[in-house]
Amino acid sequence: MAAEHTGEPAADTVAREAVEIAKTLAAALAIALVLRVGVFQPYTIPSSSMEPGLVTGDYIVVSKWSYGWSRASVPFNLPVIPMIGGHRLFGRDPERGDVVVFRLPREPDVAYVKRLIGLPGDRVQVVGGEVRVNGRAIPRQFAGLAEDHDAPGRIVPRVVETAPNGKRYVTFGGSRDGDGDNTDVYLVPAGRYFMMGDNRDNSLDSRWPMEVGVGLVPAENLVGRAEAIGVSWRAGASVFKPWTWLNLDLSRVFRRIN
Repeated sequence: MAAEHTGEPAADTVAREAVEIAKTLAAALAIALVLRVGVFQPYTIPSSSMEPGLVTGDYIVVSKWSYGWSRASVPFNLPVIPMIGGHRLFGRDPERGDVVVFRLPREPDVAYVKRLIGLPGDRVQVVGGEVRVNGRAIPRQFAGLAEDHDAPGRIVPRVVETAPNGKRYVTFGGSRDGDGDNTDVYLVPAGRYFMMGDNRDNSLDSRWPMEVGVGLVPAENLVGRAEAIGVSWRAGASVFKPWTWLNLDLSRVFRRIN
């Protein structure tokens, strides 16, 4: 039996279908934007400053709701989210030991990932490679030697640190007399945070002033808390080389970030 002819011109049918497709795509993009701004954001680790926990090629998931929202939560750092009394919208305070993604104070279009060491009001100092917060050393435990993921042949000590709130994480212990291993006392002002990389001898962080390092990070620059590694690409993989897309390090997939 022949299909019923509607009498509608073919051009009108194509135009109507094109409009429906456009509406569907617009709705999908709107949902994706809401999720990215309000819920989570993917982030690729570009350097070795957070080894051994995070290595180059890790693709991590960052939760936006952990600390509330600010303009840093929006793509391109657009000032579309209102601030309330200088604080983040629905903000919750981050904790010492959190791995935080934030916008670099001197270059807001660039995102960094470091570990939060000092809260507002804290005094932070590094003495002989040992990190001290408010005059008390962060407890450290030697956990053996390891090879640097990005520099094979470089052997470094693995050191377990325990933050004042009990959170434990592994760092690559720094030397006692390298750059950044002996510092002045940093007083963290209100609305700022002191950040350090876990790869202590290979991280530009809050130990250096904003002009050359990170400086003290404003609360409104926080993007969110790093929660987990989604996937991890081995060295040599590139988005421009499709034959390398499956060159994954399966041992790191879906690993929670401590």
